[in-house]
Amino acid sequence: MTIANLLPAPVLLAIFGAGVALALPRRPSLQRLVSILSLSGIVALAGFFMVNVHQTGPIALWLGGWEEPLGIALVADRLSSLMLLVAGVVALAVLIFATGQDRDEVRRETPVSIFHPTFLLLMAGVSNAFLAGDLFNLFVGFEILLFASYVLLTLGGTSDRVRAGTTYVIVSLLSSSLFLVSISAIYSATGTVNMAHLSVRLRELSEPIQLLLEVLLVVTFSIKAAVFPLSSWLPDSYPTAPAPVTAVFAGLLTKVGVYAIIRTETLLFPGTRLHTILMIAALLTMVIGILGALAQVEIKRMLSFTLISHIGYMIFGIALNSDAGLAATIFYTAHHITIQATLFLVTGLIERRGGTSSLDGLGGLLKVAPLLALL
Repeated sequence: MTIANLLPAPVLLAIFGAGVALALPRRPSLQRLVSILSLSGIVALAGFFMVNVHQTGPIALWLGGWEEPLGIALVADRLSSLMLLVAGVVALAVLIFATGQDRDEVRRETPVSIFHPTFLLLMAGVSNAFLAGDLFNLFVGFEILLFASYVLLTLGGTSDRVRAGTTYVIVSLLSSSLFLVSISAIYSATGTVNMAHLSVRLRELSEPIQLLLEVLLVVTFSIKAAVFPLSSWLPDSYPTAPAPVTAVFAGLLTKVGVYAIIRTETLLFPGTRLHTILMIAALLTMVIGILGALAQVEIKRMLSFTLISHIGYMIFGIALNSDAGLAATIFYTAHHITIQATLFLVTGLIERRGGTSSLDGLGGLLKVAPLLALL
């Protein structure tokens, strides 16, 4: 067996773990064990890929032996391996956090029999998106994310969560539809959706066609990354979910969109013509996000707006169209995944100890939980 044959393993491991967890609805302790083992396996595989990519270069696999334009490609390079490793570590940490919470509270807020299978399915989508070597496989990854994230977002069935989930699904379906249109247009123009081949064939098209296809993809991924003015859905969706769910959403989901923009602007359309527009959008995202955060008293909503602002910094690095800007974006994205997830987990602890996550009602937290107040 070659190393390339292991590329589907993170996705398959998460799906298999989800199936096993789903078959154990009345055994929450076994569900937790299956989830932790599955995510630990993904982390180990991501680390293995990263070491091998550093030593020997990118790893690629055509599933089923079918090559382009029909074949599904999985590719691990330094960027995808790094993102998969960080995502796996954060997801594992969030899961351990959720496991360590009071069981009655967890059962009430997030039904365990549903939470663990769906959480693993979410990681399958994230893994597939990071390893996708073609646009259609990336689309499949996004759709797995959409299904799993909607279930996680509406756990508990409260009216606020259902409303937030509805908003999230409508926006996600809009971006997915636009993505499907983009894939169809690209395939019609080039005869392939493989990213490596597209990096060559797209340059053979006329400049107006290239620009149109680039705009379609950038708008699609900007919706998923919550880039202004396509970001209004995020503050209304994320804060209603339980703390572990919000943490993994804030840490991972928007970063998948940022990752897709990086691929679009560096691999498919290098020397982008949209760098000025991207820079303006990035600056507006920074400013609008911070202004929105300043107006909030509820910590989860405040963090949701700051999340939008930080997305602006990532897009700004891409818009610089330079090696230094791209390196800064990758570093900041990996850093932000861990920090943003941690902030939402701390907010969950504050809400649990203080009874609220509103700044107006948190007087005296220093006496009750000094460490949390310090954090």
